[in-house]
Amino acid sequence: MSEKKTESKSKKSSSSRSEMKGAICDKLSFAASEAYKLLRTNLQFVLPEDKPCKVLGITSPLRGEGKSTTAVNLSYTMAQSGKRVLLIDADMRLPTVHTKLSMMGTPGLSNLLAGLSTEREVLQVSNYYSNWYIMTAGDVPPNPSELLGSERMHQALEHLSGFFDYIILDLPPVNVVSDALVASVWMDGLIITVRQNYTTGHALQDCMYQLENIHANFLGFVLTDVPVGENAYKRYGKYNRYGKARYGSRYGYGGYGYGYGYGYGYGYGNGGYNTDYSYGHRKKMDRETAARYHDAIINRDETQKPEEEE
Repeated sequence: MSEKKTESKSKKSSSSRSEMKGAICDKLSFAASEAYKLLRTNLQFVLPEDKPCKVLGITSPLRGEGKSTTAVNLSYTMAQSGKRVLLIDADMRLPTVHTKLSMMGTPGLSNLLAGLSTEREVLQVSNYYSNWYIMTAGDVPPNPSELLGSERMHQALEHLSGFFDYIILDLPPVNVVSDALVASVWMDGLIITVRQNYTTGHALQDCMYQLENIHANFLGFVLTDVPVGENAYKRYGKYNRYGKARYGSRYGYGGYGYGYGYGYGYGYGNGGYNTDYSYGHRKKMDRETAARYHDAIINRDETQKPEEEE
């Protein structure tokens, strides 16, 4: 009898996760929608008040942690509140935003930065709100890192800032390519998406080390794929698939768990880590090794990080 109940619960959980995969915009459950609204509210307290337009980057340590879905849903939620929002798919190696929102993939960011298209040609109004604009990634360029770090990128963001309250960029994973590190110089802040039971301590450690090394303005975590007990939030709806907001991160406002079961991945190659020590206990590099690594980032070198010395 107990085995049947366990099997039934397992099937139900599997079915629920299947339904949640890739849920965006008006397909979000009540619980997920509230989690994004909470994230939106807290961002108002950590982003600079003196800037009319806030530029925010969404990234992750590894592939498949839900950063693109987070970027889409956060920008959607901000547009819901009446803000003028621009979502830019800055993951020009493996873009997904246009697929999620059923929009044209080109022309986009790469075409604008290469001087092949104008801003008017690359901006698309979303199918949800007239105040929510999308700039897709465009054609896959041979040098995405160089384009994101270029002065043309800086000028584009400066000009677009005059028309929007928020600009949100979906950036590639930090541990896989250097694009997010290079683009961070143009950001008012970065949010890291971390997936429960997927992101290793070493992967998170490596990601945070790289962001600290370039003095990126790290705002906090968004924790995904977080299950909650069956009786959680019964008074307000069926929250059993979603996690509560978590506070207390030493880096910012903390993380938000909304429990999506993401199933997509990136094709950047092997981004896995198999170490068993957690973030906050990394071995320190000597000055020479750290200097070489710093130079590699500044030069936008996408080679692997130098090995830490004993």
